[in-house]
Amino acid sequence: MSEPSAVPVVPGVRKVVTVVDEVLLELGRPVAVPVRRVAAAAVIRNPWAGRGVVADLQPEVERIAPGLARLLTDRVIRALGGVDRVESFGKAAVVGLDGEIEHGGALIHTPFFGNVLRELVEGTSIIVFSDDRLPAGEPLTVPLWHKTAAATRSHYQTAHIRVPDAPRPDEIVVVAAGASGPRPNARIGDRRSDPLVRLADLETAPPARSG
Repeated sequence: MSEPSAVPVVPGVRKVVTVVDEVLLELGRPVAVPVRRVAAAAVIRNPWAGRGVVADLQPEVERIAPGLARLLTDRVIRALGGVDRVESFGKAAVVGLDGEIEHGGALIHTPFFGNVLRELVEGTSIIVFSDDRLPAGEPLTVPLWHKTAAATRSHYQTAHIRVPDAPRPDEIVVVAAGASGPRPNARIGDRRSDPLVRLADLETAPPARSG
């Protein structure tokens, strides 16, 4: 099992919140594969707040995003029990009301965040995401999928997090999330083995007969 690397201090981070969700029962029965889902959030001062429209976001991205990725990925890895336990991943950002959604996107949608997160968890897939601009305390849903096989439908799921006092108007909440396994009792097949389904075929198919 790989150990998380040393985590740097990230300037401007006010707090870090980690939420762990363990699914053990579904419809009252034990799930086939107990799964742990983790979302780690850093509340950081928006570096562009109060500056009007900033044309070039890159300098602050390079200064802040890699450290955020390392900080949050470390929390996810530790909560799941090691790199080998991270099967799915996702990312998200919530901008406070005085910021642009582009500010959150800048911190998670560039290689300075995504490539770092991906490398630390030994993934290869594009990282699925969500972003928004919200007042403090609003919940956020973070989508997840498999870190090396994005077509693996069993791992399509979500993690949820809420920070009661964030983001303040001049803050951004940045999230990394992961899961140790598939959805509870996943059984709807896989995209790689799906039959070919076309709208034209569905529209011409004979109606199903009732019993």
